[in-house]
Amino acid sequence: MSPVSKAARWRSQLIAAAVLVVLWNLFYGQFSIGNLIGGTLVALVVITVFPLPPVAFEGRIRPLAVLRFLGRFVVDLFTASAQVAWAAVRFGHTPRSAVIAVRLRVRTDLNMTLTGEALSLIPGSLIVEADAATGTLYIHVLDVTDQRDVERAREKVLALEARIVRAIGSADEVRQLDAPAPRQATAR
Repeated sequence: MSPVSKAARWRSQLIAAAVLVVLWNLFYGQFSIGNLIGGTLVALVVITVFPLPPVAFEGRIRPLAVLRFLGRFVVDLFTASAQVAWAAVRFGHTPRSAVIAVRLRVRTDLNMTLTGEALSLIPGSLIVEADAATGTLYIHVLDVTDQRDVERAREKVLALEARIVRAIGSADEVRQLDAPAPRQATAR
């Protein structure tokens, strides 16, 4: 990963501040001069007290791939919610779970973070640990009965990673998706 320039750090801080101002106004339900000023002051304090770590973003945003990611994410969200609800109310069924290791194909902090966050938002999966040195996410998955379920869960994680990288990754990162998948460890 290349070092982050001062200009890139300032740009990321400004983008973060702008997002905070917009969120501040959305929380209040209206855009007004007072909310813009208040949001700006809060954003400046937050950015000063809690500065963002230097993360290099060398990708490019692909709107069609972003829409594909969002559409599939919503489908996964509703499907997983229904599966978790069914596992919870099914009489006489004790759901089994597993912790699986999934080595991501694109080993950047940003990719690990985005993939981990997206996974954590989907019911039935939770990040237990992230190993940045190896690019591995350890994920607790619900309702796993055999090795096929483990492999299916692993494939879903890699498919999610691929959708994220295709939506916002660099050309080199997209090429990494086509490389053979790294050897995966078994479930614990």
